[in-house]
Amino acid sequence: MATLARPIDVLYAKLGDKVKENVLLAPYTSARIGGLADIFISADTASELARIVKLLWKQEMPFTLLGGGSNILVSDRGVRGVVVMNRAKAVKFHGEDQPSVLVESGVVFSNLANRCASKGLAGLEWAATVPGTIGGAVYGNAGAFGGDTSGSLMRAELLTENGREIFTAEQLGYGYRTSILKRHELKAVVLSAEFALKNSTREEVTVKIQQFSAHRKATQPPGASMGSMFKNPPGDYAGRLIESAGLKGTRVGNAEISPLHGNFFINHANTKAADIRALIQLVQKTVKEKQGVELELEIELIGEW
Repeated sequence: MATLARPIDVLYAKLGDKVKENVLLAPYTSARIGGLADIFISADTASELARIVKLLWKQEMPFTLLGGGSNILVSDRGVRGVVVMNRAKAVKFHGEDQPSVLVESGVVFSNLANRCASKGLAGLEWAATVPGTIGGAVYGNAGAFGGDTSGSLMRAELLTENGREIFTAEQLGYGYRTSILKRHELKAVVLSAEFALKNSTREEVTVKIQQFSAHRKATQPPGASMGSMFKNPPGDYAGRLIESAGLKGTRVGNAEISPLHGNFFINHANTKAADIRALIQLVQKTVKEKQGVELELEIELIGEW
């Protein structure tokens, strides 16, 4: 039997028309920035995601996993190798006295929070303004308004090299916007997660979500962005440091440090990743010089830089 000539031929043989080549990534990111992926594969269920990832591990093909495309900056040169788009979106509600919700990792967190509200279930109101997916939230311990993933998560199902495994929030080693996954201490992909909920009323949960959304709208800019650029340093806020360094409103090309909130960079159409990167370096350098603080990125740089 003839051997398959290229690794991509193996993917075509196993996955068929799920495999695409030279796909522009900008439309799949919240910042609307980024070049081409050499190979692009979409997964529509958690089982399909597991099958694709196992195949890529077996073929020793490195890959980048995309969900909501927030908290990332994709290079203008794009991503070599494989990008897997996670579209696994099943949602199941459980229990009456002690309710919970089991969700696949491609579900958008803000959509889930609103779905819970429509059923009068409380506990995830803080997530109603979180732009990314459940997978990204479990990976990076996403949070807002005093809540975070680690405080709400009961368990997550991960695909590791041993197969599908259940991890508790404690086992995921959570810290501020980090976990064993983000620190690359465990080679794994998030397949699904279960969150604890509380019985409430539709009105009560909806009002809380509306308050959070109004606050977010008043304090954070509209438009295409990646979310918060930098982690808040202990006892301070990245946005405050950037503002007091006099950097709000600074532009490089079509990229701007928001005049409304210094920790958000806005894409004013056709912005290059290189322009955002130049702003990142300018902010880090200026804040270090003026305030003596080294700002650490909250977003991740993806692709070939």
